[in-house]
Amino acid sequence: MADDITAEQWWSAMLTGKNLHVPVKQLRHAFRMLPSENRCVFCNSPFDGFSAPVIKKLGRGPSRISKKFCTKCQIVSSKFIGGTEIDLTLLFADVRGSTALAEGMNPSEFSQIISRFFAVSSKILLKSGAWVDRLVGDQIIGMFIPYYAGDNHQLAAIDAAKALLRATGHGSPDGPWIPLGVGVHCGNAFVGAVGSHDSATDITVLGDAPNTAARLSSAAAPGEIMLSDGAYEISGLTDDLEQRTLELKGKSEPMGVHVLTDLSE
Repeated sequence: MADDITAEQWWSAMLTGKNLHVPVKQLRHAFRMLPSENRCVFCNSPFDGFSAPVIKKLGRGPSRISKKFCTKCQIVSSKFIGGTEIDLTLLFADVRGSTALAEGMNPSEFSQIISRFFAVSSKILLKSGAWVDRLVGDQIIGMFIPYYAGDNHQLAAIDAAKALLRATGHGSPDGPWIPLGVGVHCGNAFVGAVGSHDSATDITVLGDAPNTAARLSSAAAPGEIMLSDGAYEISGLTDDLEQRTLELKGKSEPMGVHVLTDLSE
């Protein structure tokens, strides 16, 4: 790592694609010469084509957090303790009634269904361009950052939420194989690495925006997507959705939301 790069500079480049500070610039140019339809936007490591298997063995395959950058860049990023603020959209998907669900099966069975939920939801979120935050108990978080998910990251998050509910059986005649409620909210948040250089670090999102998205997912019934009024309006949706006013825990003022239950593409 270059000593003259601050954590804020690194994360600003990582999140916006501007002023990329790559310690191995020669590799970046060399990787660009290898043909590939998909590659790390940070170091240019190819993710497909004839060179992909070799590149993956070098630790530069797609990251578990995002298909837009490689595992090596993720590891390097985690060494920059700190981050920066950015406008983004958050998707929180929460298993409804997980306590009752766990009570009705043995621990191994519950572990299997949660693992299936994580695998299915991670695949959908990664395909949508989101960063996938770690599985927290029975909840998964998708970070829709404009540079990775596109300018209309609000709509990308809403489409991903609908795909996630469809994939878990909501709207099907047999019902869901795992009941989920989803919250979608946009705003400014801190994204970066937390921890310390002598202990484990984690790439995560912090602030009022993720807290609000988490509260929305907790308020959503199975099969519901709770959209904050801001996310709904900015996304450009024209659907005539049910509107509610919620008293969310920890929020000083009631919050307006639109409730999406139509999961059609």
